[in-house]
Amino acid sequence: MIIAHVRFPTGSADRKAFTERLMATTHKYEKLDGLLRKYYLMSEDGQTAGGIYLWESKAKAEAWYNAEWVKNMTAAWGEAPMLEYLDCPVVVDAARVITG
Repeated sequence: MIIAHVRFPTGSADRKAFTERLMATTHKYEKLDGLLRKYYLMSEDGQTAGGIYLWESKAKAEAWYNAEWVKNMTAAWGEAPMLEYLDCPVVVDAARVITG
């Protein structure tokens, strides 16, 4: 498994409005090929946001984070997002342990 950590500027500290904007995007992650889980993030000061994505493989993640994705994120948030890949050998999910 692989984790993709994405960060971008929000341009606003209005947490409620930002959360509503994020909620409008949730549908595109449902049943996304290879995506196991997604966590939306926002910094305490509200100036940056992003996501933690748990993917089946790096290949599946890289298929999503393509040039079109960078273009769309840049248009939506005013600058290119930061993307970092991290290996995820073990996940503890409540009472169960998942290895990949």
